[in-house]
Amino acid sequence: MFAIPGKPPVSITAAAAKQINKLMAKDGTVGLRIGVKKGGCAGMEYTMEYVTEVDPLDETIEQDGARVMIAPMAQMFLFGTEIDYETSLLESGFKFKNPNVVDACGCGESIKFAEL
Repeated sequence: MFAIPGKPPVSITAAAAKQINKLMAKDGTVGLRIGVKKGGCAGMEYTMEYVTEVDPLDETIEQDGARVMIAPMAQMFLFGTEIDYETSLLESGFKFKNPNVVDACGCGESIKFAEL
């Protein structure tokens, strides 16, 4: 993992931890795995899935009882990201504040990273 000693690769807000804990209460769920995949109008999309077994290759972050695993191929794209959970009149959902994103589509579902 791309890491700074003593600093987690991603951070989780209290609101996100609370929602992740609710989701972890489902039968057999030990956390959420986040990643990225090709798709969307800007080129990449975030993924989230329930995890019933921790993969030793995943980077695991635990905060306030919430457990998030980062898929190996996504680790370099997510370093420094803050995961939040927001509720508004129209929608509720996880929000990723990612310093590595250089562009996003209008709906915010698709992202683009700097080309190396």
